[in-house]
Amino acid sequence: MAEVCVSLSRRDVLWQLLLIALAPRIGHGAAPTVPSISFPRQPRERLAVTSWPFRHYIDCPGNKAFDRGTMGFDLKEFPSVVVQRFGVHNINPLAAHFTSTDQAYLAAFREAVEKAGSHVVDLGLSGGRFYDADASKRQAAVDYGRQWIDIAVLIGSPSVRQHVTGALGDKPDVALAAESLGQLAEYGSKRNIVVNLENDSAVSEDPFFLTAVIEKVNSLYLRALPDFGNSLLGHDAEFNRKAVAAMLSHAFNMCHVKDTLKDEKGQVHEVDLKTMFHLARHAGYPGYFSMEFDIASGDPFPGTDRLIAKTLQYLT
Repeated sequence: MAEVCVSLSRRDVLWQLLLIALAPRIGHGAAPTVPSISFPRQPRERLAVTSWPFRHYIDCPGNKAFDRGTMGFDLKEFPSVVVQRFGVHNINPLAAHFTSTDQAYLAAFREAVEKAGSHVVDLGLSGGRFYDADASKRQAAVDYGRQWIDIAVLIGSPSVRQHVTGALGDKPDVALAAESLGQLAEYGSKRNIVVNLENDSAVSEDPFFLTAVIEKVNSLYLRALPDFGNSLLGHDAEFNRKAVAAMLSHAFNMCHVKDTLKDEKGQVHEVDLKTMFHLARHAGYPGYFSMEFDIASGDPFPGTDRLIAKTLQYLT
């Protein structure tokens, strides 16, 4: 992977300007009592596209899913790809898709987002053992989340999606998870960055476990990120409906939209999007809907087109 070609003087100027612009958000004053973000109201402006379905195309050192037989691109190009291909001006990148976390790269990434006329509306993080019996592993998870909250500030994201993982056989522990995720939410509150939890892994991110943790922490900076389809795996449509409804009661700025999922046995599961969007309206959810096409079901480009068309249909 080629290095970012930025001269020393230009890099320093960009970084200093960025730090000046963000000073109010990363200062050491009193933490905001509520997350500060204004949501758009027009349906298309509420759309976003996550980088996860495009992982075969994203060329970065840590992305093992990159297909070298494709015309790959750096994550800095993702905002313009989304604008030009889908007419969507919000992105939801994953931490794993960043080529670097050094100052020059992050400044160049933010510059590329702004040049494309786009916005980062959530930053997807990897997992952490927030309920592990080993206190050092819980602390490592908190430290990891704090690092990426700082990066979220620098790239202009209002939130991070923090995955929760557990060792095989470990039973999720609400009290331990709440203790460590509460620390992360407190850190986020000082930087006006919301920490979102997604119903993804069937055990460590069970939707009802996550909502119990959120309720125990009781912070406006620890919220739910409902995925419209993930809770179908291993369950039925009624379980998924209850799961998404529970998550929406704690959601703030981000939902993931998918219409199909393919499980490990190759069975395709259809998501009842009409019901999902009805639940979102009923909950008064004001935030973004990020397209997350399941690439096990095919090509992410036409698949994302289809998701966008369906989402606009239900939002209007």
